[in-house]
Amino acid sequence: MIMRTLDQLKPKESGVVASLFGVGDTQQRLLEMGVSDGAKVEVLRFAPMGDPMEIFVRGFHLTLRKSEAALVQLEG
Repeated sequence: MIMRTLDQLKPKESGVVASLFGVGDTQQRLLEMGVSDGAKVEVLRFAPMGDPMEIFVRGFHLTLRKSEAALVQLEG
């Protein structure tokens, strides 16, 4: 099974969160925004320079840096 991270998805692709890497404030911030195990996430678009990215999760539009999105592991 190939595991991907959220930053590897292209616009209109989606996945289900399997786990979060990292510790501390960044991980806590992701959890508070609803990016947690079992949540379906869809990539909507990237900024013109490729960072940040806009995602849709649990009914909300969120903007994440690609470095933050790299901490979100998706189910195969």
